[in-house]
Amino acid sequence: MKKLSIIAAGAALSAVALAVPAAVSTAATATHGDSARQPVATRIAGTPSNAEITALFDRWNAAVETGDAEKVADLYAPDAVLLPTLSPQIRTTREGIVDYFEHFLARHPSGEEIRSVVKVLDAHSAIDTGLYRFTFHNADGTTDSVDARYTFVYEKRDGQWWIINHHSSLLPVAS
Repeated sequence: MKKLSIIAAGAALSAVALAVPAAVSTAATATHGDSARQPVATRIAGTPSNAEITALFDRWNAAVETGDAEKVADLYAPDAVLLPTLSPQIRTTREGIVDYFEHFLARHPSGEEIRSVVKVLDAHSAIDTGLYRFTFHNADGTTDSVDARYTFVYEKRDGQWWIINHHSSLLPVAS
C-alpha cells in the first residue's frame, strides 16, 4: 500500500509540474554560487523573485547560527516534514524538528551555501535545491566540515513563507 501511495504522490507532483506554465518555470530558474547559466524569461506578475526565495535560505541559516532550536523550528510549517542530514529519523512534528536541531546545534554549526537552484512554481510555492557546507566548531577549537545536498520546499500561507519540506543528505564522495 505504501508503494501505491508513493506512486500516486509522484504522479500528482508530475501533474502539478506539467500544469505550470512554461514561462513560470523558465522565469523561476536561477543559480548562484557557480557560473552555470539558466534560461531567463519575464517573471509572471505575483510570483516571488528568485532573490526572495534565496533570502528564505539566508533566514533559515541565520536561525541555525543563533543556536536556538526553537527559532529554527519556527520557520517550519506545523505540517512540515524534515528528512535531516545527520539522523535516520523522519521528523513530522514540531517536537521532532526541535529535537533534531537541539542535537545538530550542539555542534555549533555555521552554514554556507555552495550552489542553489531556485524553481518558483507559482505565487505561493517554490523549491530551492542545492549544496551547502556546515562547519562544526568543536570544544577543543578544531573544526569539521560536512557537505550536503538539500531541498527546501516553501509555501506561502497567510502572507508568510514556511518550510513545508526539507530534505538534506550527505554529499557522496566522488569515485
